[in-house]
Amino acid sequence: MRKINVKVVPNARENRIVDEKDLLKVYLKAPPKKGEANKLLIRLLADYYNISKDRVRISSGLTSRRKTIEISD
Repeated sequence: MRKINVKVVPNARENRIVDEKDLLKVYLKAPPKKGEANKLLIRLLADYYNISKDRVRISSGLTSRRKTIEISD
């Protein structure tokens, strides 16, 4: 299992992922309401790592912009 630190920027102009030294900065078009941004985050990370969505899980920071993501093997 791999852990990734993520900083989320909701309500962005476009969906994109920027790989910074110690974390991924993920820009999301979705607003942080009703879990929309979290769902989009999981989908984007699954596409980024070319894995299925069920292997990506938010382990901490569900309601925060700073999150820890677990990717299962």
